[in-house]
This record gives sequence, C-alpha cells and structure tokens, in this order.
Amino acid sequence: MSEIKVNKISPRTACGTTTLGDSGDTFTIPAGVTITNNGTANGFGATGAVNWQTTVKTSGFTAVAGEGYFVNTTSGAISVNLPAGTAGAVVGFKDYAGTFSASNKVTLVQNGSDKIGGSTENALLNTEGLAVTLVFIDSTQGWLVTDSGLQSDATQAEYVAATGGTVLTVGDFKTHVFTGPGTFCVSNAGNCQGSQTVDYFVVAGGGGSSNNPDAGAAGAGAGGFRLSNSVGCVPAPTMSPLANPTGLPVTATGYPITVGAGGTNQPPGDPPSDPRNPGNSSIFAGSTTITSAGGGASGRTGVGLTGGSGGGGSQGPTPSSGYAGGAGNTPPVSPPQGNPGGTGFDGLSISNTGGGGGGAGAAGTNAVLSTGGPGGTGSFVADPFFGPTAPSYGTPGPVSSVRYFAGGGGGNTDSGRPVPSYGQGGAGGGGNAIRFPCVPSESNGVVNTGGGSGAGGPSGGGSGIVVIRYKFQN
Repeated sequence: MSEIKVNKISPRTACGTTTLGDSGDTFTIPAGVTITNNGTANGFGATGAVNWQTTVKTSGFTAVAGEGYFVNTTSGAISVNLPAGTAGAVVGFKDYAGTFSASNKVTLVQNGSDKIGGSTENALLNTEGLAVTLVFIDSTQGWLVTDSGLQSDATQAEYVAATGGTVLTVGDFKTHVFTGPGTFCVSNAGNCQGSQTVDYFVVAGGGGSSNNPDAGAAGAGAGGFRLSNSVGCVPAPTMSPLANPTGLPVTATGYPITVGAGGTNQPPGDPPSDPRNPGNSSIFAGSTTITSAGGGASGRTGVGLTGGSGGGGSQGPTPSSGYAGGAGNTPPVSPPQGNPGGTGFDGLSISNTGGGGGGAGAAGTNAVLSTGGPGGTGSFVADPFFGPTAPSYGTPGPVSSVRYFAGGGGGNTDSGRPVPSYGQGGAGGGGNAIRFPCVPSESNGVVNTGGGSGAGGPSGGGSGIVVIRYKFQN
C-alpha cells in the first residue's frame, strides 16, 4: 500500500475541479479524524440537520441551504427568502425571543417557482416558541417540514408562587399564615418538575362554655383540626398522625380564606335556656374546599353540642350521673377532625361537675365527684411548618419540637366541696376551668389555636387559624 503525505490537493489545470478516485472506489476516514466543511457540500444527500448560526436575525434576510437561524421578531414581522430548491437542501428557523405571532410573524418567501408543502403560496411562522426544519424534496412538493416543535416541549421546573397572609420562608418552602380572613393568591401554579400542590392546616374556632364560675358547667370542644402533609413529607413523630398524606393542586387564581371566631360564653346566671355558642368554621376554599367545623359548645346544663370536637356534658340529670358530651368529628371527615366531649357528674348537694371538652388528639375526660373533667389534648404540627417563628403560633405540649392546636376546655365544679378541683385545658389552647374568685383570662381558649373555652370565664373559645405551605424552589 502506497502513502502520500501532502498539505494541499489542487487541480492540475485551472478547471476548478479535482476528482478523487474512480467509480466504485471506497475512501475510508479513520476514527478520530475530523472533516471541517468551510464551503458548500453538494451531493451528500439530505441529512435533515442544519448548521445553526449564532448571529440572531432581527430583519429580513436570504437563507442559505444547510443553515439554521434564530429569528427575533420582537420589533416586528420579518420576511426570509428561501434558497434555490435543490434535492436534499435543508434550512431551519427558531423563534429566538418567543415572539412569533400573527402580527410578529416570519414569512418564508418562495424562490421562483419552488413550492412550499406543495403550495405556490408563501409560508408563515406565527406560533410562539416555534422551531422548524424544512428539506427540499422535488418540484412537486418543494420544501417540506421534517421536524418541528415548541419551546414548551422542553419544559423546565416551575414552582408554586403566591401571596397572602404572613409569609414565612423555611428552607425551600414558604408558609402563608392567616390569623384572619384573606385571600391566598396564586400567581404561578407550577408544574410536575417543580411543585404544583400545597399543604393545608385549617383549624376552626373553639366552642363557648358558661360564664358562671360556680355551677358545675362543662368545658367546650376545640375547633376542627384538618392537616395535610404531602409537601416535603415531614416525618413522625413531629407531624400529627391526623395528617392527610394528600395535598391540593392549585391554579393561578385567588382562594378565599375564612378564619373562624371562637364561640362566646353564656352570661352568668341560672336560666338553662341561654344559648350555647359553638365556634365558627374555618375554610380554605381551594381546589377542594377544606372546612373545619367549629368546636361544640357546652354550658351550665345539658348535653354537650357536637362539632369539630364535642363540648363536655354538664351536671345532671340524676344523682351520680351527668349529661353526655357531644360527638366530635361532626360532620365526619377522614382523618377525623376531633373527638367527643366528656360526661358530667351530678352530686346533688355534694358536688356537681362538668366534663371536659374534646380535643383534636383526645376526647374530653369525664367528670367525677368534686373534680371537673380536663379538656382533651389537641394535636400538633412540626416546627418546620412555621420555621424559627414557630413559638408565635400554637402552644407547647407533650411532644417536643412541635406546636399544639385545638385543645379542649376544662370542666368546672360548684362550691359543694371545700376544696373543689377544676379541669385543666388540653394542650393546644384549651381554657382552664375557674370559679370566683378567679383570674378571668385563665378560662379563655387561646387566640388562633381553636382551643375550647374552659368553664367559668367571661369570654369564650379561641379563634382558629389557616396555614398554607408549598415548595417554592429546589
């Protein structure tokens, strides 16, 4: 085998053409060899590919076969002259700034009688984000589209973005806290590559009890407690076992938020006909409306009322018995939003006592002789739901690194015993039961916890809270 080493091959005469080999010969290009074309390659057949030019076109031009162009129509429509059609010629165009439209279009102008898609009309590129490759096949069909697509076909991660309430940033997550009515306004719904769902925490207002500090009245039930844990999936034991593992998808719209007020206490006195005042519902009107029911009310006389958690039952109606507590998780949801209240106790002239209001995490305790029932313990959310500001929301409780909400109110006892015992409120804002002389503020449900009112104070249940959490970056 012979070998020739030269730096340049030129034709012997000024014919401008050099022929390599004869018909039937094969030329092999070894691995690792690069062939650079600085001219025009003809007769190699259509590859469907173009050499993309990095100079962005902003005005009319004539395309060259084998080249692709980024075209910016921000300033207005542009006309492009197609090259002469030869079999296998290929050209490409891409919307550079996402501005192709009916008014800012690209017009592909035919070269002579060359057709475009079998038509003698010029072609228009007027779809935002479009990329298109055309190959010339023959005089019948001319330039045919062999490849096209939109910029949206190459999706990127997008994340939920929203405003409303008090916004807290915790790592890659944002938390919107509503302590009063408002609107959760979504400006970007995100996508599956980033985030497109939110978690919710909706607590209703706690129920009201009695303002009579010497009556054996019952503690009120906590507001309903509803929570999801799909974003970031905060693990146990710092996230409530009541959490729904499924969050809610969102769209770019405004979602109304309702934060329920606590129920007020009955005025002092003995008439059993005084109204008993439950807490008010809290609502996140999302893609699926999440409603937490107000806490069940209680009072001086009668069964506890139903609600998110049930109110405790009071003294009576017969010796050594008492009225039943109200049912919790009413209306029913899954996971349950609360628990029932405890039963009261009637000791006649010895001691009358009221049951504790139900809490999100436990039922209210039944009353016994001379001892009012404690309110049921609330449930909790992990500190990362709120971040470093977590101590501003909820109350501490048995589990560390969490904040408690929706505790039941404690039941009262009358003065029939020299050293009566009064029920304590459940962790999560439940009010303690008191009697005169007393510190009135002790019995109130804690604001923005949904805690039920303790028996004997002047005010009532604690207001609710609504919290929305989502991932906003990676």
